[in-house]
Amino acid sequence: MTKRRRSLSNAFRTLDRVLGGQRPPTRLQRRVAEHPYVAGLCVTVPYILFFLLIAPEDEPGNLPFATLGGLAVGTCFTLTALAERSRQRRLERTRKV
Repeated sequence: MTKRRRSLSNAFRTLDRVLGGQRPPTRLQRRVAEHPYVAGLCVTVPYILFFLLIAPEDEPGNLPFATLGGLAVGTCFTLTALAERSRQRRLERTRKV
C-alpha cells in the first residue's frame, strides 16, 4: 500500500511539474493558500444565493437543494485551496534544499 501511495504521489508531482507547478505562486494564490476555509466560504455563499435565484419559487425543496449545491461547490473550492497550500509548502521545501 505504501508503494502505491508513493507512486501516486510521484505521478501527481510529475504532472504538476509538467503543468507549471514549479512557478512561484501569485499574490492571489498565496492569499487563498493562507486562508483556504475563508476562501471556500466566500465561494459558498454566492453560489447558495445563485442556486436560490434560479430555483423555481413554487417548490418547497429549494432551500435544501440550494444549500447542498453551494456547499458542494464551496467544498470543491476549499479542497483545491488546501491542495494549493500543500503545493506551496512543497515548493518551499525544495527551494531550501
